[in-house]
Amino acid sequence: MLVTSKELLLDAQKQRYAVGAFNTNNLEITHAIFRAAEAKQSPILVQLSAGALKYAGVEYLPMIVEKAARLASVPVAIHLDHGPSFEVVMTALRAGFTSIMRDASKLPYDENVAEVRKVVEACHAVGVPVEAEIGRIGGAEEHVVVSDREATMSDPDECARFVDDAGFDFLAVAIGNAHGFYKGEPQLDFGRLEAIRDRVSVPLVLHGASGIPDAQITRAVETGICKINIDTEIRNALIRTMQQFTRENPDQIDPRKVFAPCIDAMQAVVEHKMDIFRSTGRV
Repeated sequence: MLVTSKELLLDAQKQRYAVGAFNTNNLEITHAIFRAAEAKQSPILVQLSAGALKYAGVEYLPMIVEKAARLASVPVAIHLDHGPSFEVVMTALRAGFTSIMRDASKLPYDENVAEVRKVVEACHAVGVPVEAEIGRIGGAEEHVVVSDREATMSDPDECARFVDDAGFDFLAVAIGNAHGFYKGEPQLDFGRLEAIRDRVSVPLVLHGASGIPDAQITRAVETGICKINIDTEIRNALIRTMQQFTRENPDQIDPRKVFAPCIDAMQAVVEHKMDIFRSTGRV
């Protein structure tokens, strides 16, 4: 069933679990995400980035995800991940998205607030919730490229002010997380997360969760994270499985046979994440 992310994240906040937000770029990834959600009876956000919309077509990929959401027995929100501009946000709204992120975190504070407020006004007018970000999360994803040197942690007091000033629904925080695979083992700053949680009432979001050890993910959920983004590990499962299959079956040219084990591998990744996010069986 198609819902907004606000319904999902407020319940997650109340019940102390996190909803997985899984990125898709094509039909096969979408299948894997929905199969996992049905198997685990878990709510989900299916995320599409501006790059995914450009790659797969705004006329096609959102339509596939929306159809799957309406047929699903679990609640599903369609989320714009790292919306880079007001224009992309409007495109997503017209395409039927039920959740929006406007990422203006690279801008100075006042400009970030202004950009987010403009999006909040447009989205709230049609009942769609908004995610914003403060602090700079390291790594690279789509248009977001932040070096380790440039990455900054979210300041708890500034987070509280940002929520009040911009009026959005969910806050993505920088607490040592990064996009892409990590160099060495990541160390989330749980003291900072606790301080943010104490000062902020809206649900909190963790980006760049691929590769963070399970124990840290579980602790993040216990400390108040309500939405967790996963992309890199799903892509990795797809490509590594495909590489292995084609090495072992060099004469196979039927894409259905090539993609079948890839979908299974991606589904396994998503199901594991649902278990450690504690969203399994929440439907």
